[in-house]
Amino acid sequence: METTWAAGKMAPFRQGVQAGVAIAIGYMPIALAFGLLAKTTGLTFAETVLMSIVVFAGASQYIALSLLTAGTGVFEIVLTTFILNIRHFLMSASLNEKAEPDALWKKALYAFGITDETFSVAAMKEGTINASYMFGLIAMAYGSWVVNSGIGYAAGSGLPESLQESMSIALYAMFIGLLVPALKKQRKIVWLAGLSALFNSIGTFALHLSKGWSIVLATLLSAIIVQWLTKEGGNGGE
Repeated sequence: METTWAAGKMAPFRQGVQAGVAIAIGYMPIALAFGLLAKTTGLTFAETVLMSIVVFAGASQYIALSLLTAGTGVFEIVLTTFILNIRHFLMSASLNEKAEPDALWKKALYAFGITDETFSVAAMKEGTINASYMFGLIAMAYGSWVVNSGIGYAAGSGLPESLQESMSIALYAMFIGLLVPALKKQRKIVWLAGLSALFNSIGTFALHLSKGWSIVLATLLSAIIVQWLTKEGGNGGE
């Protein structure tokens, strides 16, 4: 009887683990690349792994590396990360509607592990979700990201120093690779990228702002303007 009860309690966790396998595999190359780039940026092994443990946000961690390379201050990096991850408020609120009643501390704990990928898998799951399922799902994604970040760093340490130094350009190549496909799909992205570049140039060269604040303000202004133009254009079409 107790065995049956225990198996019933563990079933959602196992389902979450199984659902998280694909995410764990998908995170491997991204986390490996992050660890490698963190090494070329100048972070220590402990700092690299700690960032993955505490932040657990791929895009934000890559941007943080870029900002660190540019000599940006801590506050600007934190603020940029916050702006980038505002969407997590919406994702968490959406999943809360699908979640079964659980202790608040359990929801707060698995809310930390909500990423674009874990959200997508949880949102598409039939029926409701609970803490056990989310813990299994996130354990796979989180474990893969943290472990492979460390492995990527260790692998980078074995590369020749000249190659490690040249790898720093891969960070910018990655952002270009992410941007170009998006430019082809949505005209709004073209405006967003163009305005961000324009405002950042004005802030850096005309207003002589620090690189960090210039990036933060350029991001905010371009996002507000593009969103306003999109809304006005939509209203005008109605």
